[in-house]
Amino acid sequence: QVQLVESGGGLVQAGGSLRLSCAASGSIFSINSMGWYRQAPGKQRDLVAAITRVGSTNYADSAKGRFTISRDNAKNTVYLQMNSLKPEDTAVYYCNTAPRGLADWGQGTQVTVSS
Repeated sequence: QVQLVESGGGLVQAGGSLRLSCAASGSIFSINSMGWYRQAPGKQRDLVAAITRVGSTNYADSAKGRFTISRDNAKNTVYLQMNSLKPEDTAVYYCNTAPRGLADWGQGTQVTVSS
C-alpha cells in the first residue's frame, strides 16, 4: 500500500520559514513526478510546486521566488523549503504525485502563518 507521510508544519510569523518533508513509498516515488499541494479552509486543493524524477521544477505563481522543492531519491523523500511566508500561505500541505495526485492522500501537515 502506498503511503505518504508529511511533516514539518507549524506556526510561524509572517516572514518566517519552514521546511516540509514527505516520505513516500518507493513504488510511486521512483517513477513519478512529485508535488506539494495545499488546501486552505473552504478552498480547493491546489498544486504549489512539482519536481520531476530528474529534478526539473515548476511552481505556482504564488510560490515562485519563495518556495523551493527538492527530492532525495535515495531516501524517497521530497522537501518544500518555504521562505518569506505570508498569512495567505496558511493551509494544510500535502504531497502526492504531480500534476495529479494519484496516490491516496496522507494526513497532511498544517502550516499557520500569523500576521
